[in-house]
Amino acid sequence: MNHTRTLILALMIALLPACSQQRPSTVGSDAAIEKRIDQLLARMTLSEKIGQMNQVSVGGDISHYAEALRKGQIGSILNEVDPVKLNEYQRICVEESRLGIPLLVGRDVIHGFHTIFPIPLGLAATFDPALVEEGARIASLEATAQGVRWTFSPMLDIARDPRWGRMAEGSGEDPWLDARMAEAMVRGYQGPVLDTTSMAACIKHFVGYGAAEGGRDYNSTFLTERQLRNVYLPPFEAAVKAGAMTLMTSFNDNDGVPSTGNAFILQDVLRGEWGFDGLVVTDWNSMGEMIAHGFGVDRKDVACKAANVGVDMDMMTFGFISHLEELVASGCVKESVIDEAVRRILRVKILLGLFEHPYVDVEAAAAVQYAPAHLDAARKAAEASAILLKNDGVLPLRADKVRTILVTGPMADAPHDQLGTWSFDGQKDHTVTPLKALQERFPGKVIYVQGLRNSREVRTRFDDVVAAARRADVVLAFLGEEAILSGEAHCLADLNLMGSQSELLAALKATGKPVVATVMAGRPLTIERDLSNCRALLYAFHPGTMGGPALANLLFGDVNPSGKTPVTFLRTVGQAPLYYAHNRTGRPYNGEMLLSEIGAEAGQTSLGNTSYYLDYGAYPLFPFGYGLSYTTFRYSDIALDREVYAEDGTIDVSFTLTNTGECDGTETVQVYVRDLVGSVTRPVKELKAFERVALKAGESRRLNVRIPVADLAFYGLDGVKKVEPGDFQLWVAADSASGEPLSFQVEKKE
Repeated sequence: MNHTRTLILALMIALLPACSQQRPSTVGSDAAIEKRIDQLLARMTLSEKIGQMNQVSVGGDISHYAEALRKGQIGSILNEVDPVKLNEYQRICVEESRLGIPLLVGRDVIHGFHTIFPIPLGLAATFDPALVEEGARIASLEATAQGVRWTFSPMLDIARDPRWGRMAEGSGEDPWLDARMAEAMVRGYQGPVLDTTSMAACIKHFVGYGAAEGGRDYNSTFLTERQLRNVYLPPFEAAVKAGAMTLMTSFNDNDGVPSTGNAFILQDVLRGEWGFDGLVVTDWNSMGEMIAHGFGVDRKDVACKAANVGVDMDMMTFGFISHLEELVASGCVKESVIDEAVRRILRVKILLGLFEHPYVDVEAAAAVQYAPAHLDAARKAAEASAILLKNDGVLPLRADKVRTILVTGPMADAPHDQLGTWSFDGQKDHTVTPLKALQERFPGKVIYVQGLRNSREVRTRFDDVVAAARRADVVLAFLGEEAILSGEAHCLADLNLMGSQSELLAALKATGKPVVATVMAGRPLTIERDLSNCRALLYAFHPGTMGGPALANLLFGDVNPSGKTPVTFLRTVGQAPLYYAHNRTGRPYNGEMLLSEIGAEAGQTSLGNTSYYLDYGAYPLFPFGYGLSYTTFRYSDIALDREVYAEDGTIDVSFTLTNTGECDGTETVQVYVRDLVGSVTRPVKELKAFERVALKAGESRRLNVRIPVADLAFYGLDGVKKVEPGDFQLWVAADSASGEPLSFQVEKKE
C-alpha cells in the first residue's frame, strides 16, 4: 500500500468508533433488505454474480488477487487474519470495483481465535451451554476485531467411533447434547444483535460425516433416512432455528450421493422443510471431489450438479468461476438459480453490516486479543471440561502436605499440543502449560523430568524418571496425544496410549509413590490398562490456552472436577462403535459366559447367547455422562407429577439432590427416557434434559425438570415425526448407566 492510500485508509478508520462498540446502522426490515438486494442484482452482470459465488484461500502478496477483486470475481476469502491486509483487500473491493461489494472473510475459528478454549469435545464435557456460548462470543470478539466475519463452526457431526479424528471437533455421540451445544455456539458467534462483533456461524458438515465407515476420514456413510432424521439431522435443525446464517456441505457420500450434490438434504430438507434461507458453502474442494467419488465427469459437470441442488458458494474448487457462465448459456443452470444464490450471499453481507463497516481499527484489534477476561473464561472452561475418571482419595492434593512434586510426561510442557486441533491462531507463547503453572505456584518444589519427548517415543528404561520419583512426595504424569494426532485426516486404528507412555506409568507406580495421571487428547483413548498404574486419573482432552492453571487448580482442590463424558469410553478399540443410545436387540446382554470360562471342548451353539463380545463383554470402560467429583451426590424421592400424559402435555419430574460429601461441588443431573414399544425399534435410552447444579457441602435441594412430551417424538415406520402413545420409562441419574426407572404412559389423542 503506498503512502497516499495509507493516509486515506487511516482517515476512514479514524472516523469509525472502536469495532467492539460500533453497531452498523439499522439495515431495515426484511422487505427493505430484499429491495436492496434486488437493486444490486439488477446492476450486476452475470460474471459479477458468479464472482460472488467464488471463495478463495489467499496468501502472500495482495497484488496477486487485486485484479480479480477489482473485476468482482471473488466474493469471499479465507485464511488471512492480518487486519492491515484485510483492510486493503476490502478497500480494493469497496473502492476500486464497479459495485463496491465488500468481501466476506472466513476463517476456521473452531474453539477460540487467539484465546483458545478446550476443543469442542472438551467443551461438550462441561454440559454447560452458557459457558460454551461465552467462549464462542469471546472468539467472535477477537476474530471480528481483526476483520474475520465468518467462522466455519460449529461442527455438528454426531460421532460414535473414536477412531475418527474429527470427533475432537464436535460434541460427541448424543443428538440432544449436540443440539444444545449447537444453539449455544450459534448464539455466541453471532451475538444477541447482529453488529460489527458478530461472526456468521457456519454449521457443518451437512450431513452424516461423523458416521464415516471404519472411522476413516472422507469415507462413505450408509445412513437410512430414518437414521438421518432421528440422530444426525436434529442438531442442524436446532442450529437453523437458533439463527445460523450459513451451512457447509460435507465431504462424504451417503448411500452413494455426495453431500455437495444431494438434492434431498439440501433442497427437500434444508430449504424446503426447515425454510433455511442462509448461505450454503462447499467444504474445501468438496465440489471437485465429487469427480473422485465418481458422481461427475469433470469440474463443469459437478459445478452444474452443485448449483442446481442449492450450493451458493464454492470453496476452492473454482468450478463456479470457471464454468457457470457456460452452464447458463447452455441451459444446464438457469440464471434464476444464480440470482437466488447471490441473493443469499448478499443477504449475509448486509445483515453483518459489511457495506457500512468493511474496515477494522487495527490498533483496537490488538487490544482485544488475550484480554484478561478472555483468559479467565478460558481457564474456567478448561476447569469445567476436565473429567475425573478415577480417584482412590489421593486427590485433591494438599499443598501444605506436598514438599516435592515430580512433573513428567510428554504433555506436561507442550504448549502447541495443549491447544488442540484447529487452533490456527493460538500462540504457544501465550499458552500456560501444567509445568509452567505448577512452577509458578510452587517455586522450588517442582522437579521436571520429561520422560518422553513426545507421545510416540519408545524407551526401554526410565531410570532418570524413577530416580526423580523416589525424591518426590507425589508424581504428576501428563500423558496423551499431540494435537496433530487428532482432527481432520488424523484417524487411528489403535487408541491405546502411544509409544512407551503406559510403560512410563507402570515404572512410576513401581516406585510406591502416589501417581496421578492427567490425559490430554483429542478423543477418548482406551486407557483401561493404565488405570491400575495410577491412583487418580483426570481426563482433560486438549484444554487450550489456560489448561495449565486449570489443571493445577483441579489437582490441588481449588476447583472441584465436574466434567462428564460426552462420548462413551471404550475398553478396547474393537468395541467401536459403542454408544449408550443403541437400539434394543432381541437378545440383550445379561452377563453370559466370557471367553475365559468356555471349556476347551465346548460344543458349538448359539442357544442362550446374547449380544456381547466373548472377550470383552458388552459394556464400555466408562459410560456416556460419567464423571467423578471430590464430593458425592445422592438422588432421592424421585417422582413424576402424574402417571399418564397427553401428547401436548409436559412431564414434570421432581427429586432431591444432596451433596453428601465434605466439599462444595457441581453435579450434572441427566434425564433419560426409553420408549418401550414403537412402530420401529427404539434406543435403550435417550437423553432428554440435563442441568448443572452447584451445592454446598451437606446441602440438599428439591429440583424440578420439565420435559415437553413433544420431545419424545421421532420418525417412525410411516416416516412422520410424532409422539407414539404407549409405555415409557424415565431415569434421573448421574450418567447414562445409573439410576432406577420410573414408569409413565402417553395417551392417544382423541
